[in-house]
Amino acid sequence: MCGIVGILSTTKKDTALYIYDALTILQHRGQDAAGIVTSHKGRFYMRKSNGLVKNAFRTKHMTKLLGDMGIGHVRYPTAGSSSGAEAQPFYVNSPYGITFAHNGNLTNTEQLAKEIFEQDLRHINTNSDSEILLNVFASELAKLQKQRINENDIFASVTQVHKRVRGAYAAIGMIPGYGIFGFRDPNGIRPLILGKRTTKGGTKYMLASESVALTALGYKITRDIKPGEAVIIDRKGDVHTQQCAENTDHSPCIFEFVYFARPDSVIDNISVYKSRLRMGEKLADNIKRNWGDEKIDVVIPIPDTSRVSALQLAHKLGVKYSEGLIKNRYIARTFIMPGQKQRKKSVRQKLSAIELEFKGKNVLLVDDSIVRGTTSEQIVQMARDAGANKVFFASAAPAVRYPNVYGIDMASEKEFIAHNKDTDQICSSIGADRLIYQDLDDLIWCVQQGNKSIKKFDCSCFNGQYITNDIDKSYLDHIQSLRSDSAKEKNNTNESSELICNDVE
Repeated sequence: MCGIVGILSTTKKDTALYIYDALTILQHRGQDAAGIVTSHKGRFYMRKSNGLVKNAFRTKHMTKLLGDMGIGHVRYPTAGSSSGAEAQPFYVNSPYGITFAHNGNLTNTEQLAKEIFEQDLRHINTNSDSEILLNVFASELAKLQKQRINENDIFASVTQVHKRVRGAYAAIGMIPGYGIFGFRDPNGIRPLILGKRTTKGGTKYMLASESVALTALGYKITRDIKPGEAVIIDRKGDVHTQQCAENTDHSPCIFEFVYFARPDSVIDNISVYKSRLRMGEKLADNIKRNWGDEKIDVVIPIPDTSRVSALQLAHKLGVKYSEGLIKNRYIARTFIMPGQKQRKKSVRQKLSAIELEFKGKNVLLVDDSIVRGTTSEQIVQMARDAGANKVFFASAAPAVRYPNVYGIDMASEKEFIAHNKDTDQICSSIGADRLIYQDLDDLIWCVQQGNKSIKKFDCSCFNGQYITNDIDKSYLDHIQSLRSDSAKEKNNTNESSELICNDVE
């Protein structure tokens, strides 16, 4: 999972500052690396580095990121690699000079890499599928053999991308002297939103992964980019859109609403906040049906993502809600940390328990989901150490049993705590007295109420049904070889942390 943003201004030259601000707002989508590329008088200016946005960019970098348009990216490595060489945006000089940022994961990368080398005669320099996606697009644009391009040429190239590429992709690109563009895969798995800001000084357009990046910076949301659609904003500020996929089947990732997106975002006209409220209500109904014999004294969320669901759950159960766990906000999200050792070390650093909220009480802990169970097990023990009488655990999502292949770097299948276990066995593994999960049908209902025109969601990590219909056991075995904690530790040991940046060092 990554965060992407693109901005074009019709007059102002301070685009880099707005991209920086947007990336800090999207920081939750990736904490591994950050990058910005701007364009001024036909030249690109780039800065990208490992780490958080605030650490990747200094004043000396920002003053050199010139131009009235640019794109930015925050990276979360979907195959466990933390190599600085794979920080985005990527760049190719032919044709025309294109820089590119991508959120998602391609599922036919090996085939595409072979085609790019043998047929398109292009070179791939990293293991990133984002670089592959850029080169597929660049190759299709080069086939037109035109000195100057227009919007129809870009639309034609995106159309060919959809024919060649499989998987999930929301992408933003920039061509100097022309403008910025963005497109979304035919299933709309990953989000992409267009907004506009008009001032006395001119008009700014933004494409971003989440609506909160737009609204926080004073942009008005225009609309979500449709599945298979491309949008182009040229240097004059004219917006061009076209459907570029022959067959579309809108199936957004439901895990965006469970965990990744900020609660103040709206994706595909669905409020993340209201979806999580409904998750709490449905979970409360489930507890009433199945736990009528249990006395719950207090509901405590595991911050931050579960807070909205836990608050509504407590309200519906008529039970006290308490912020009994305090989060250290200077520790990164443990879900997206590369390696089990780092995750285990970070849980105790990230959270601390307020003893008076636990001592002598039957406590219901609420989390957004349970993946590896590393965090859950340690938090249950923290509750017991703080004096809890009984520790119950509730997940606002169903059990995660299958790998996500569309851009979320979940563990390999055998590392899921739910692998080959029923609920009672999982409960025993995390050390809780009782455990309850959200039903998948209830979760779908909670999200779908926000936009009933969406009939399908990607729920593959819960049900193993992959909507692109191209995932088999050999592919899942390949993903497992990349995503296991041992593979991540090997990658991070072998790869240099040094990053070569250009122009704005």
